[in-house]
Amino acid sequence: MLDFSEEERTIQAAIRDYCALRIEPKVLRMEAGDESIYPVMREMANAFGLADMARSLFKTDDAGESGSRSSGAASARKGGSTRKGSAGTTLMSILVMELARVCPGFALAFGASLGLFGGAVMARGTRAQKEKWALPVFTLDKIGAWGLTEPSAGSDAFGSMKTRARKVEGGYRLDGSKTFITNAPFADYFVIYARVGASGAESNAVRSFIVERSDPGLTTGPAMKKMGMHASPTGEVFLDDVFVPDERLVGGDGANDARQAARSSLQQERFAMIPMCFGMVDRCLEESIRFSKSREQWGSAIATFQLVQEKISRIYTSRTIMHALWMRQLEAERTGVQLPAREASAAKLYSARATTECALEAVQIFGGSGYMTGSVVEMMARDAKLFQIGGGTDEIQILRIARELLEAS
Repeated sequence: MLDFSEEERTIQAAIRDYCALRIEPKVLRMEAGDESIYPVMREMANAFGLADMARSLFKTDDAGESGSRSSGAASARKGGSTRKGSAGTTLMSILVMELARVCPGFALAFGASLGLFGGAVMARGTRAQKEKWALPVFTLDKIGAWGLTEPSAGSDAFGSMKTRARKVEGGYRLDGSKTFITNAPFADYFVIYARVGASGAESNAVRSFIVERSDPGLTTGPAMKKMGMHASPTGEVFLDDVFVPDERLVGGDGANDARQAARSSLQQERFAMIPMCFGMVDRCLEESIRFSKSREQWGSAIATFQLVQEKISRIYTSRTIMHALWMRQLEAERTGVQLPAREASAAKLYSARATTECALEAVQIFGGSGYMTGSVVEMMARDAKLFQIGGGTDEIQILRIARELLEAS
């Protein structure tokens, strides 16, 4: 797969027009917290028919099938490697890319709800769990959050995990906390990872649970102030003896240890960052070309200066490589090829670093105006840094790549 089809390009153009008309004028207010992103998200979902698409996919799904999946930053697909499923993945990734061109924080919150919460339930949940909790998230009636990271458990998410789930009659009682959770301040549903057993118990099993905001004992902190991704609410989740019935153990009684499921979600998240990064670099390239042709110094457009041309060429080169990584990912999805975890890490490592560098180069081209709050490239530079931290730091990706290569040799 070298590029999108003509039909997909037509859809992409329609999405870009919508984003420019309906979302971009609200970005400054969403970034400042003066306008909630979620009504805008639901308006977009209605405009694109996402809710109807999700309901249709659920209706056509085999009720006895346990392998249906929905993964990636914002994938509402079903059926994994089927052409129908891959087409849905392609269109969702185009949507996420276009959202990231306009407001990366908006794209992040959207992807975390559908891709992380929705994807976790669709990948491992029972049919009843998919219908009761995943479907309302895919229709945007509800917002989801995915809770793995803890105050003392970041890169060592499982080894340092302190959140506990204690088995009681009819369900479990959860105690602990999660932090840096996208959508946490406003989410309706949460997937929470916890160790099963009392503190100090021999059991080392990890399970995932669906928790609702209305559950007694669950509270969330206010939206955190962050360097970037201002439009995406991030917060803490506190669990104080929260009772969750057995039906909310993801996968039911026969569920396996949830660590592999969490790792799978993280791998999908890493691949799903590629369209977001591509969208941001694509916008930086567009803005840099436009500005350099209109900005004059010493009687000439700065686009004629070789050092500016070098920056634009570097941004374009990064964009080209990201496009190839993205097309490879979509082709693997279409043909049912399982790409190795080290490739997900490599794609994320390259894309995260390149996006940060390209955004800073764009700011440099713009000079003082690019450093001002409200500039598109200023927002991109702030937001890009998250990709080198969230979903596994650059350093963790390097270690994972090296470990897998050395073990395979």
